[in-house]
Amino acid sequence: MIFWQLFVSYLKIGFFGFGGGYAMLSLIQNEVVVQHQWMTNAEFADIVAVSQITPGPIAINSATYVGYTVGVQGGGTWFGILGAMIATFAVCLPALTIMLLITRYFLRLKDNPLIEGAMRGMRPVVIGMIAAAALMLIFPHSSTSGEQNFIDEWSWLLFGGVLLGSWRKINPILLIILSAVAGIVIYL
Repeated sequence: MIFWQLFVSYLKIGFFGFGGGYAMLSLIQNEVVVQHQWMTNAEFADIVAVSQITPGPIAINSATYVGYTVGVQGGGTWFGILGAMIATFAVCLPALTIMLLITRYFLRLKDNPLIEGAMRGMRPVVIGMIAAAALMLIFPHSSTSGEQNFIDEWSWLLFGGVLLGSWRKINPILLIILSAVAGIVIYL
């Protein structure tokens, strides 16, 4: 049953996650934390962080990690591997299907006013979904679960330092490494 829920959840995320991985974060958070309560907001934020620093799209990386975590909770390592495969397949299936259909008809429909209007209408929605995901990670307090915000003063200091470093064009890999070292020093 858990594998079916995992498949359906990530199929929904794949079908309605317009705008890429960051826009999908609010959908993933809703399914994983709010609807099924497979993990907490803090655990979800950790998944987002790991998904961002590992190679590949954030939605696929997070699907693999969530699927593995849910599977392990349901029955051990082999269930975790199966859960990771199911969630990853489910989140990729809609994109593959839609891209096959779009590429077949794109040249005929690219100048269609209805298609152009739909694309223009989706742009602000995608920006809104990305903003919602950012706010959800900054203010993850959930009134239903009673979970407290995991962001402290040090988190804001690290955020400000990385933002300033990005603005000054410091190499992102160096910023990630320095943030990890700072996290070890601060939180251990």
